[in-house]
Amino acid sequence: MQLKHLKTLLTPQASAKVTCMAWAPNNSKLAACTVDRVVLLYDEQGERRDKFSTKPIDSKYGKQSYVVNDMAFSPDSTRIAIGQSDNIIYVYRIGEDCKIHCVSFFSSVTRLLWPAEHAIVYGLMDGKVRLANVQTNKSSPIYGTESCVVSLASNVSGKGILCGHANGNVVRYFFDDEGSGESQGKLLSHMCPPYALAWGANSVMVGGCDKKVVAYSRDGQILQTFDYSRDRSEREFTVAASSPSGQSVVLGSFDRLRVFNWAPRRGVWDEAKSKEIANLYTITSLAWKRDGSRLCAGTLCGGVELFDCCLRRSIYKNKFEVTYVGLSQVIVRNLSTSSQVVLKSYYGYEIEEVKIMGKDRYLVAHTSDTLLLGDMLANKLSEVPWPGGGGNEKFFFENDSVCMIFNAGELSLVEYSDNQVLGSVRTEFMSPHLISVRINERKHKGVQDNKKLAYLVDLKTIAVVDLLAGCTLGTISHDSKVDWLELNETGCKLLFRDKKLRLHLYDIDSGAKSTLLSFCSYVQWVPGSDVVVAQNRGNLCIWYSIDSPESITMFPIKGDVKDLERADGKTDVLVTEGVNTVTYTLDESLIEFGTAVNDGDYGAVTAFLETLEMSPETEAMWKTLRNLALEARQVHIAERCFAALGDVSTLRYLHQTNQIAEKVSREMGGDGMMFYQVQVRMAMLDKNIELAEMHYVEQNAIDEAIEMYQELHMWDKCIAVAEAKGHPELETLRGNYYQWLTDTGQHEKAGEVKEGEGDDQGAINLYLKAGLPAKAARLAMSRPNITNNGDTVSRITASLVKAEYYEQAGDLYEKTRNPQRALECYCKGAAFSKAVELARHSFPAEVVKLEEAWGDYLVQQKQMDAAITHFIEAGCSIKAVEAAIAARQWKKAVHILELNEDPAAAIYCLKIAQHYASMQEMEVAEQLFIKAGHIKDAIDMYTAAGCWEQAHKLALKCMSKEEVTELYVKRAQEMERDGKFKEAERLFSTVNQTDLAITMYKKKQMFDDVVRLVAKHHPDLLTETHLHLAKELEAEAKFSEAEHHLMEAKDWKAAVNMYRLHDMWEDAYRIAKSHGGPNAQKQVGYLWARSLGGEAAVKLLIKFGLLEYGIESASNSFLFDFAFELARLSSKEKIPEIHLKHAMYLEDERKFAEAEQEFIKAGKPKEAVHMYAHNKDWINAQRVAESHDPESIPEVLVGHAKLCFEQKDYQKAEALLLRAERSDLAVKYYKDADMWSDAMRICKEYLPNKLSFLQEEYEKEATKKGMRGVQGLLEQAREWEQSGEYSRAVECYLKVKDDPNAALMEKCWIKAAELSIKFLGEERAVKVVQVVGPRLAQLRKYNTAAEQYLHVGQIKDAIDVLMEGEEWSKAKRVAKELEPRYESYVDQKYKEHLKNQGKVDSLVGVDVMAALDMYAERGQWDKCLDTASKQVNQGLPMWQVARGLRSEGAAALLASFVHPFATLSSPQNFNIYKRLFLDMLHLPEAPDSYRTWADLRDVLLQLCENLSKSAGESSAAHEDFERMLLISHYYASRAAVAGLEDISAKLSVSLLRHTDLVPADRAFYEAGLACRVSVSLHFSQRFLPRLHAITDGTLDSLDHSDFTDTDIPFEVPLPPKPCVPDPQREEIRNWVLTVAVYGRLEQVLPRDERNSYEASLVDSNSGLRSLPCVLTGYPVLRNKMEFSSAGKAANKEDWNRFLMTTKTSHSPECQDVLKFISQWCGGLPAAGFSFH
Repeated sequence: MQLKHLKTLLTPQASAKVTCMAWAPNNSKLAACTVDRVVLLYDEQGERRDKFSTKPIDSKYGKQSYVVNDMAFSPDSTRIAIGQSDNIIYVYRIGEDCKIHCVSFFSSVTRLLWPAEHAIVYGLMDGKVRLANVQTNKSSPIYGTESCVVSLASNVSGKGILCGHANGNVVRYFFDDEGSGESQGKLLSHMCPPYALAWGANSVMVGGCDKKVVAYSRDGQILQTFDYSRDRSEREFTVAASSPSGQSVVLGSFDRLRVFNWAPRRGVWDEAKSKEIANLYTITSLAWKRDGSRLCAGTLCGGVELFDCCLRRSIYKNKFEVTYVGLSQVIVRNLSTSSQVVLKSYYGYEIEEVKIMGKDRYLVAHTSDTLLLGDMLANKLSEVPWPGGGGNEKFFFENDSVCMIFNAGELSLVEYSDNQVLGSVRTEFMSPHLISVRINERKHKGVQDNKKLAYLVDLKTIAVVDLLAGCTLGTISHDSKVDWLELNETGCKLLFRDKKLRLHLYDIDSGAKSTLLSFCSYVQWVPGSDVVVAQNRGNLCIWYSIDSPESITMFPIKGDVKDLERADGKTDVLVTEGVNTVTYTLDESLIEFGTAVNDGDYGAVTAFLETLEMSPETEAMWKTLRNLALEARQVHIAERCFAALGDVSTLRYLHQTNQIAEKVSREMGGDGMMFYQVQVRMAMLDKNIELAEMHYVEQNAIDEAIEMYQELHMWDKCIAVAEAKGHPELETLRGNYYQWLTDTGQHEKAGEVKEGEGDDQGAINLYLKAGLPAKAARLAMSRPNITNNGDTVSRITASLVKAEYYEQAGDLYEKTRNPQRALECYCKGAAFSKAVELARHSFPAEVVKLEEAWGDYLVQQKQMDAAITHFIEAGCSIKAVEAAIAARQWKKAVHILELNEDPAAAIYCLKIAQHYASMQEMEVAEQLFIKAGHIKDAIDMYTAAGCWEQAHKLALKCMSKEEVTELYVKRAQEMERDGKFKEAERLFSTVNQTDLAITMYKKKQMFDDVVRLVAKHHPDLLTETHLHLAKELEAEAKFSEAEHHLMEAKDWKAAVNMYRLHDMWEDAYRIAKSHGGPNAQKQVGYLWARSLGGEAAVKLLIKFGLLEYGIESASNSFLFDFAFELARLSSKEKIPEIHLKHAMYLEDERKFAEAEQEFIKAGKPKEAVHMYAHNKDWINAQRVAESHDPESIPEVLVGHAKLCFEQKDYQKAEALLLRAERSDLAVKYYKDADMWSDAMRICKEYLPNKLSFLQEEYEKEATKKGMRGVQGLLEQAREWEQSGEYSRAVECYLKVKDDPNAALMEKCWIKAAELSIKFLGEERAVKVVQVVGPRLAQLRKYNTAAEQYLHVGQIKDAIDVLMEGEEWSKAKRVAKELEPRYESYVDQKYKEHLKNQGKVDSLVGVDVMAALDMYAERGQWDKCLDTASKQVNQGLPMWQVARGLRSEGAAALLASFVHPFATLSSPQNFNIYKRLFLDMLHLPEAPDSYRTWADLRDVLLQLCENLSKSAGESSAAHEDFERMLLISHYYASRAAVAGLEDISAKLSVSLLRHTDLVPADRAFYEAGLACRVSVSLHFSQRFLPRLHAITDGTLDSLDHSDFTDTDIPFEVPLPPKPCVPDPQREEIRNWVLTVAVYGRLEQVLPRDERNSYEASLVDSNSGLRSLPCVLTGYPVLRNKMEFSSAGKAANKEDWNRFLMTTKTSHSPECQDVLKFISQWCGGLPAAGFSFH
């Protein structure tokens, strides 16, 4: 065991020692107490939940007067005992304030334990150990010493304690030694005080201040010593704790926990790695959780540390956590519910592997000698002896109370929570349908403990066993095989059904068996009763009273019974009628009848029956009550029953009995039913005559007893009573008896009377008269005087022969010495034993014949075993062999044949061989088959037994391998015809013909076997097989089987859709619930309800708890009618909400009138007002507000007024605002519109108190805007100018702006510039001109502005303002004359101006390239190409012209432009072609992209041909253009074959090997999109990382491992931005996420016959490179189509498909591709054709 630190529960503090700790037995609480005397309570996770303070024995002593020395929880974990140094123990109830005071003492409590419910063991400072009773608050001594108690420890079971004393003594005391025989008293003396004391499972561990740990045996002898005295880091051991299993012990010292584990095989303690924690300081307290999983340590500094204790831990099925906290203790925790079960071996054995079985409810574990079982739901555990450890058992958990275990033909039953095997029986039948166990399921009258088992002894024999008594209650032998059986809940009756579908009932108490029903297809006991429900063809049969099997209630039904449900006082039978399930409700009152009967409340039963009309069922219940009332001696109730049943005679008899009882009660008092005459009458009613006689004899009423027997004609018992009592009329009674016998013709009885009187001759005459010659012969042979009377003997023998009593006649003849007649009679009577014995003495020659005749007779009597010996004695060996075979005495038959050389005996060899073959004795059978000349039968024998090697060996001796294969296939086909499919499969497999076996199973619709074989031999086709079978089964309406296959194929959505399409919603919901998660479950439930509609939909949604979800889904789906229907039927409070959603939907649809009505119905008229206001429909908004929401009227008027102000309808706006009483807003709007007069008017009229403020604001605004006027500014400026303040004058001139008089503003600004130039210096002049210039330009006074700029030397600004005014010639002249370096700048601006103005024709003469760009930007491609061609023809280099066409979107036309000049293979044009190619790659895919790619392809082909003629094929440029040509061909072909998805997909995949040119993200995206199969996930997933790589600008994060063995490059250039648009990126990201979550696709790259990736040209194993297909780019491996040009080939299959598509579709694109391939490859193959 190892310790792992989990967390710190209490942070250490100075001087806060943890004095004690304790875990609750139920593992839910941990208590810790420090020196501050406060108890802290933690939960099992270590979170603090509560605390409480302790109290002194008397408050007058104060809190500091004591310390808490120890504590312990009660066994039920509800209370905690606190032992204090002030001589008292308090018991606190957890969660309550109350406390129970135990007695106080004269000494301090040092240690305490709480091992039993009301008993606390505690030790005192004075050395005494006492026992405190919590109930009585009393204590009693256990023992006393003079030395202080320093430690207490209990054993694993808690029934023994160890006390350690300061003098080193350790004392042992037992409450119960559990049969160990160990002594009590002083156990050992330790060398120092045993402060650290622990009692393990096998020994005692002691530690102390001497730094030694000593292990003592059970008798106190030292077993081991661990000495740490030389370890300077070690200090004294202060505390110890034993694990709950006792197999681990932890001792605490300074900064260290030492761990010791018991090794059971070696019988010693092993020290594990110690747990050292720095600064932990001295360990003062240890507490081990009862389940063994946690250990808490308290320290001297007040810290509490929590440790995990574990040997090993594992996860089982991803559902359970299995933690081995010890060798014999395991904790199993449910990961979903966090519930846990502690599995523990109470014998201390090591627990091996733990298994969780039975729908994850039951635990099974083995030890070396025991078996552990557990029910995790009920938390019941069992450990039963199981020698050998097991491993081959089969467990069945169908019964909630008991586990059934099959092992080596034996069934064992283990009741959960019982540690003994409940019972074991021998049986070979393991089906739960053939075993029935009842364990106290329903209380049976008069039986306290009821445990019964019914099982099959063989196929036709049932045994019923009482598991408590261990005896057999009954054995039922049946004439047919039993296929189902079940006891009722009380175990009194057994139902069973045979293979002929006959249902039988067996009464265990009476042993009576009766047949209930024929053609029974379903049967079940109704839970909690003795009512039986069964189905007979089209009838539902119910037995409400099973004690009367003839009383049956029948209902016609149309389907098959599916199940039986009983809940909430209702019993329903579920019947599947087609696709629907129909419920039939049983009569619960009749069912309850049985319950009342079982309770013994017969009065209530009678009252209940009297309310029912008489019917067969009611009659049966009256009979049942009659029997029970008689049994209980409730005669009045029995009388009422007989009256109801119409049994008048018994009714009168009981009525008389009741009268006698009542009379006795009146006259004598007491219970009249106890009067002897009443007892006699009841005994006679029960036909218990002996009991009646006993009652008479007890009362000495002999005459009444004799009279009773005479009335019943029971003379024997009458005379016996008279003889026993010495009755004086005895002889008279005998004479009357004889006379009565003769009068009634009872001669046999009369003869017996005569024989008893010694009258032998008279007896013989009466026997013969009675036709009993055998009895007469017996009497004659016992009387010598009779045998000597020849006449009597003759009469007897004649009668014997006449009655065919030949054996008795022979005995009489032999007795009278007449052997011949005796022999004849013996032979006639088949008494051959006596005949042979007589013949040996009298007729020896007849012995052989008699032996043969004896054997023949025995054969006739089917006594074959006995006949064998007689045939051997008679020398008839053939008959002996036949008899031996018939008797199945095969060894005798073989032995006889070995001694017989008759050739005719070979026929018997075959029969015997067939037997030994059936018994699996192959070698003997083989010899006999060979001897009989039937070698083929020997081969068949080995084949049928699965001994294929022996069969082959024997077959190959006689035939060739082909003949063997033919024989096996033929034999398998014969077995197939005979229905022996498993044997046929084995034969097919033997000769490697598994496909034939699969075909056989498929033909027979044995789909499970088809799946099994496909999974074994063709695993890659398994999913496809499941889906195919599911479709077939769905077509045949076998939905459950189809579901099974869809689940196996992991396609639960298809199963849901299948059931939905066939309106099987229950199954669709079940699958969605179990496989689709909560959302799918809700969606299917909602759709189901939608399909039902009305109340049915509401009930369904309520049943599933989806009513709110259904209403919300209907609303969100705009199915408002359905939503209203649901709400009206179930949740009317939801109707306004639905109206609101409907209104919002209608608003979005712009159906405002309807939306208005819905808003009003929803109680939201304000929303309707807002709707109209939002749409500027103020009239309707006002109407709705006035009608339904008057509070909104001002808001509507204000909104309308605001709109009117915006439309400058001020009068209307003012009126609206005044209606809304918002004159303040009218003032504000007028003010904002700069209509101050109107604002003043409104304010003066409606807001006079604010008029002064408005006037002040107006004045400020006027001042701010210069409303003093321009004239004022001009006057001021002139004054400043005249006074020489030129700077201020300039500022005043510049303030003149935004005036309607443009000339005046121009004049002012020019004046400001002039003044600044003349008087303010150059720097200030420049600033003023920079202000004036833009203002003049705004007035379109460009020349004037230029002049001002030139005055201050701002030449560039002057040029700019002239160009702004389009004075280009003046600007050119200024630049040329004043600053020539600006000439090019003017020219450039002029070109830009022409471009901006669209004057392209003028731009051509200035800048050809710019003109071409403009044509391209404006989409005038004809002019663009025409101009470019003219320029090239005029001698301008093509590369220069083409560069002008390289605008975005012009790549396609650039190809058209370049096409006529493709013969120009000048190197300076190469970049044009490359740039053209790269631009094409970055263009988005367009529907008409074929022509563009075809042009580019043709250009590159012509270019490559020119290069090959000029530069040669080996040049780098030629290789580059060849690759570009190939890529262009792939893109063009893919655009042409868009209808052929497989060829298109292959082309997309082939482009991946060119991702050093093709943008990688686009290539992977298109490949994934084209495939959309298993490889699609690879490509689509690789597309996403490349997007991230483009964003990051590096390939470092990419994982290329999947493409390591392919020719897809890794180091590729990254484009500056993604080539795939955002919507497509988001779509593929969602698709990849969906596939990854549901796991429907495997991420595998398909491989071909090279075991290489199928699209790779390079063989990953050999490195050889294959030719690419000219059509698809895939490697050409086989079926090659070769072309004239070297290195050109095609895959034949793809080529033919392409040709066929071209021929049938007449696609011009496909024809053009063929034309290009013909040109590129030097012609088409011979199989090609031309198009006309």
